[in-house]
Amino acid sequence: MKIAFTTLGCKLNYAETSTYERGYSASGWEVVPWTQPADVYLINTCAVTETAEKKSRNLIRRAHRTAPEARIMVTGCYAQLRREQLLQMEGVWKVFGADEKKDILLVASEGIASETSGHPRPDKREGPAASGGGRGRSEAEAVSKAIPSEAQKSVFGAYSSGERTRSFLKVQDGCDNFCAYCTVPFARGRSRSIPVCEAVKMAQDIAAKGIKEVVLTGVNTGDFGRSSGESFLDLLKALNAVEGIERYRISSIEPNLITPEIIDWIASGTKFQRHFHIPLQSGSDKLLQRVGRRYDTALFASRIDYIRTAMERPGEPRVFLGIDVIVGLPGETEELFLQTYDFLKERIRPAFIHVFPYSRRPGTRAATWKDQVPERIKTERVAALEALCQQLHQSFVEEHIGIPETVLWESSEHSGLMAGYTGNYIRVERPFDPARINQLEEIVL
Repeated sequence: MKIAFTTLGCKLNYAETSTYERGYSASGWEVVPWTQPADVYLINTCAVTETAEKKSRNLIRRAHRTAPEARIMVTGCYAQLRREQLLQMEGVWKVFGADEKKDILLVASEGIASETSGHPRPDKREGPAASGGGRGRSEAEAVSKAIPSEAQKSVFGAYSSGERTRSFLKVQDGCDNFCAYCTVPFARGRSRSIPVCEAVKMAQDIAAKGIKEVVLTGVNTGDFGRSSGESFLDLLKALNAVEGIERYRISSIEPNLITPEIIDWIASGTKFQRHFHIPLQSGSDKLLQRVGRRYDTALFASRIDYIRTAMERPGEPRVFLGIDVIVGLPGETEELFLQTYDFLKERIRPAFIHVFPYSRRPGTRAATWKDQVPERIKTERVAALEALCQQLHQSFVEEHIGIPETVLWESSEHSGLMAGYTGNYIRVERPFDPARINQLEEIVL
């Protein structure tokens, strides 16, 4: 039996898909490339934007065209939010919501060969179908109804293993923030974590595969421990002791959750790199308060200052700061956008800006607000911040010329070159040399 996988969206989805792939392979299935005919397709979807939902539907249609007799399984955020819509699509056989992800591997272990003959039949069994907001109920009640209570307490631990040098390790899922623009709590449930001991076991498995770098992932990674009584710092210290892993990165952490205690420990000399991905979303306190973010620009700037003071020394590499920003939030006037632009350019000066245009998501509070920003203006503001990003990133790289750093070389070859990343996430290239793959090398930029 042949199975093919494809993934949209965040690093969590990629970690989950890789775990599904290992499970099916261990059960005797032949994993084939996504573009080839297969008996079963598994599509891990995203619903963070309208575009992501459209791409998810297009992937389902593409799989059905490639192999009309194949059975298509769908999981991910879009599967949780739009189950009934997906079950109406031709070729879709099973839909796995947030509380059913472990069932995907149960299907693998039990085998479904006897069910894959003939035309695909949609799975009409009952299951959670999030309505995306539940007018007349509190948001927390809406999530509880959409995702059963047992799923609120458990996490599908996962890690990626497709790359030879880097693995994404999922340690946390769900979110309790309920920001006005976001569907994540409805798609992934409340904040919950795997135990530290389970994370350590997965890190040991990753090390046994020869992978040297681990990126910690979660929906709200810094909220780790809410459901287990452990802390994020407990997790970092335990992972730091795992033999064989040389470098760690934190994929994303809220500014109010990266505490001085965490920063001080990382700066004391650990495997965690000078690289942080911190969401800002807006440089306007008015907008931050309106959409329900749990910090203001003063707190954000103070945490950035603390990181730099604790971790930067003359003649040493600086900290790479990647900042998420959403442009075109409802009510974002030109004046409020310029507050964001100036805050990034003059006060924060990150190494990179991840810019996202606001996408109106059904069921969220922000979708009902009347002061929506026209798409044309969103596009202009995205372009302005992307141009600023190019300037800031180029400046960050140039500041490191002549400074020693360590690069982990990757396996891909493009035009005779191989690439790798320094500890503070500067991409460098050199002539391809197979002997250097997955090796750490001291260089001078």
